[in-house]
Amino acid sequence: MFGLGASEILIILIIAFLLFGPKELPEVGRQVGKAIKGFKDTADDLRKSVEPELNMIQQEVKMVEQDLQASLKEAEEEITAAPKPAETGPASLPTSGAV
Repeated sequence: MFGLGASEILIILIIAFLLFGPKELPEVGRQVGKAIKGFKDTADDLRKSVEPELNMIQQEVKMVEQDLQASLKEAEEEITAAPKPAETGPASLPTSGAV
């Protein structure tokens, strides 16, 4: 529970008992329980409202990624299909009549 061991929980309970006394300790426990339940309910509501948004964003990212991959593939095909320019070398250099 919250990464606490038995000894840590026991120390916390002893300190709470000393601070609040035996009469107020049950009421403090109820209040802490209500606060934790309220926090969990709020977290669940937040999760329920955020999850659809995240799913929609993930779908949009996938679509953009697919579009990008398709564009890259088209560009690559155009580059490979384009005629290659004539190679320039010493044989293709114009020669002047002088040797």
